[in-house]
Amino acid sequence: MPVTIGRRELIAALGAAVAWPLAARAQQSRSPVIGYLGGTAPDGTEMLIAAFRAGLKEAGFAEGQDVSIEFRWAEGHYDRLSPLATELVSRGVEVILAASLPAALAAKQVTTTIPIVFVMGADPVKLGVVASLNRPSGNITGIYQYFGALGGKRLELIRDLVPSLSILAILSNPKNPNAEDHLDEIQFAARAVGQRIDVLRASTESEIDAAFADIVQRKDSALFVADDPFFGVRRDQIVAWPPVTKCLPAIMRGNLL
Repeated sequence: MPVTIGRRELIAALGAAVAWPLAARAQQSRSPVIGYLGGTAPDGTEMLIAAFRAGLKEAGFAEGQDVSIEFRWAEGHYDRLSPLATELVSRGVEVILAASLPAALAAKQVTTTIPIVFVMGADPVKLGVVASLNRPSGNITGIYQYFGALGGKRLELIRDLVPSLSILAILSNPKNPNAEDHLDEIQFAARAVGQRIDVLRASTESEIDAAFADIVQRKDSALFVADDPFFGVRRDQIVAWPPVTKCLPAIMRGNLL
């Protein structure tokens, strides 16, 4: 069963999972290489990477001594993940850490032999990443955090922050394989309390600007930013847009920071 745990514990556990195939190959290579496939950018992930390195060290693998790490960053552009995964395979990495659902799907497409360890907030069985939670099968396993239920809690928080909330705008990335599932959770919670919502979709910088223009035109009262690597990379653009800084600062900070 999926379990929600703290970020530090999660990455430490992930480090232990990654260490297993490396230990099996320790006699074959003096310095095994871990491939890290990230959907975001290095900026903003410093704490996660530090915790990942600490988790590896706790499992007996210190970077620069026992292992090395090759990082690849898609910077929110999902179409870059497959070529980046191919680069890691060509590099001959011992294991690939896929830091999101799109990264896991990309890595799975390019190798059936190199172990893949994922961490994601989407259902890996429903989306075809693994065969089952108990028996993932193949060369892929990982950690699944169930974030879907948080949609209702975030909606509740927004309604508390904006008691006069009439229409809630939801910004979603249609290129995220889990986008519709997350929307379903939010829409279900909204229907339960009679909350009107507008779903706005964006997967490029210009589409984010267009979505914000729609928010102003429709006079939506608040903005809900879906969990997505692309929006994380573009957080400065989102937070700095004038209507956001003037009208929705509390809502944006609650969703992005």
